Amino acid sequence: MKEKKIIFTGGGTGGHVFPLVAVIRNLKKEFPGDERLKMYYMAPKDNIPDFNFTQEGLKTKYIFAGKLRRYVDPLSIALNIIDMIKIPVGIIQSIAYLFIISPDLVFSKGGYGSVPVAIAASILRIPIILHESDAAPGLANKIVSKFAMEVFVSFQDTEGINIGKKFVIGNPIRQEVLDGDREEAKRRFNLTYEKPVLLVMGGSQGSERINNTILAVLTQLLEDFEIIHQCGRDNIKKIREETDAFLPERLKDFYHPYAFFDENQLKDAYSAATLIISRAGAGSIFEIVANEKPSILIPLPEAAQNHQAENAYRIARTGAAMVMEEENLTPHFFLERIRALFSSTSDIEKMKDSTENFSKPEAGRILAAYIKEFLMQ
Repeated sequence: MKEKKIIFTGGGTGGHVFPLVAVIRNLKKEFPGDERLKMYYMAPKDNIPDFNFTQEGLKTKYIFAGKLRRYVDPLSIALNIIDMIKIPVGIIQSIAYLFIISPDLVFSKGGYGSVPVAIAASILRIPIILHESDAAPGLANKIVSKFAMEVFVSFQDTEGINIGKKFVIGNPIRQEVLDGDREEAKRRFNLTYEKPVLLVMGGSQGSERINNTILAVLTQLLEDFEIIHQCGRDNIKKIREETDAFLPERLKDFYHPYAFFDENQLKDAYSAATLIISRAGAGSIFEIVANEKPSILIPLPEAAQNHQAENAYRIARTGAAMVMEEENLTPHFFLERIRALFSSTSDIEKMKDSTENFSKPEAGRILAAYIKEFLMQ
């Protein structure tokens, strides 16, 4: 086989990056030890993808990209003007990089950072494959889908994608996060397992609103549950100080706050959880159901195209999750909903059983196999 080259591109959040990591790892299995497969990452500079793709052995190329803000205020308007200038600059940068690298394929995970790369690839007639995670695509993926030869989607009824290009496979997830161990989790998080374990996740940066709700009823929750709380790097110090001050000594052993989970921590946290409370990004949802865990999903109301709510309600219809809109997220209501779920163990078991209706853990392998077949033509 002659040398093959792939450019990966996508936004800067974990929701864009981790599915790319899943596809990359599966591609390495499809081409074991084959140095003729060259993989690159091209997008705006961001600490999350830089860390992950360096770990995975990809060469990175950084470009400018512009993000459209839909808020009508002076700062957003000014930033939009600046970012509109960045887009053509990013397209020119992308054309230069693509011309030099001469890839056989561009694989886009979406997000505003992928738009200049996709436009440049279309100008140079380089084939593009797109994966859309969310049920309601954002503006960037609606644009990129026009240039893509195939669009793989996570949800059966994903909106706004040409039916002739659309293939439903689920969201690629890292197989490694399915390999957790309850005993290792007990050691890692100092768990007692004397009570059901709630895993609270607010996204890669944490969620101040979810954190505040948890803290408001933390003492009551800890009477009945043990909690692993991923609260964000910017929040961890404050939360540890506050909880150390107000929690009774008898309950402190049941509360385990963390800033952010690395891959090993995450897989063990999943394995330990009885119920997961999470934002409703597609990446989190598909990891949760693949781990066969029931969940309460709290969509981020500011998410573009309201895509987190769209994601959440689609899984809720299968019975695997419950949705709580943030406008209803009062501490008392939140506490009572959790208590009601655990008032009958059969409710939790039914939710767990329903995860099978939604889980698609092979999406990353399917995409990698498709890419291999394309490259071998």
